[in-house]
Amino acid sequence: MESYIVSRTRVTLIDLSDTLENGTGAFEPNRHQIQYIDHVQGMRMTVDVFSVDQGLLPTLFPDGHAWAVEVATLSSHSGTHIDAPYHYGPTSGGEPAKTIEQLPLRWFFSDAFVLDMTHKRRGDGITATDVEVSLAAMGYGIKPYDIALIRTDTWKAFKQPGYDMLHPGLERSATQYLVERGVKVIGIDAWGLDRPFDVMFREAASGVRGRFWESHFYGKEREYCQIEKLTNLDKIPRPFGFKVACFPYKLKAASAAWTRAVAIIEEPFDG
Repeated sequence: MESYIVSRTRVTLIDLSDTLENGTGAFEPNRHQIQYIDHVQGMRMTVDVFSVDQGLLPTLFPDGHAWAVEVATLSSHSGTHIDAPYHYGPTSGGEPAKTIEQLPLRWFFSDAFVLDMTHKRRGDGITATDVEVSLAAMGYGIKPYDIALIRTDTWKAFKQPGYDMLHPGLERSATQYLVERGVKVIGIDAWGLDRPFDVMFREAASGVRGRFWESHFYGKEREYCQIEKLTNLDKIPRPFGFKVACFPYKLKAASAAWTRAVAIIEEPFDG
């Protein structure tokens, strides 16, 4: 969390993004690996890349240190990321589904609100009624382009194997409720917006139909985006009255891209 003063206004920034690191690479469903090239290795790499005389390099780089570089191998769905409508299917609402670089920037910087669903257990569904009750308790009415954040506190287990099966998830009715009121981006502090896969698979095997990946598949009917793997929603001091910036990286024709999501809270400052 960072705060600073601008024109008699205190601005507080809260980082809502997870840190991608090698320590979690072994158990992430979307595997990743970061190769670290330090300053000494960077010197050797400079020779290979630019075919430079090795005797010349020490005179160019003080202390024999060239540049540090990282090489990351990862999915567009690794870490805190935004799913584009194309992730859910090839079409949305009968039109070609937008890929991540085609989405309006307007969607990703807007007023936001937090729905506290920490009372829900692993595998529970979050319904439209749950959303209505939470909004009524907050005294908040949804506006077009609001960013909806679903707090489950599952993010506190992100560094533990199996965290991707620990969360509750939005049922279709909840997602539909939000999107029909103008929400374009729904974020959650869990691995996915839907309930865990093991719960949905068991349900489907028992003969239940129409509930598998129901929030994702709703995006085939009406376009919207999801932010998955948010953190620190519990650090936001109020349920609404703040903004979120969560612009996605531009990846050509991609189903998702990474984001550094940040909550922005502005308050009068008279000090």
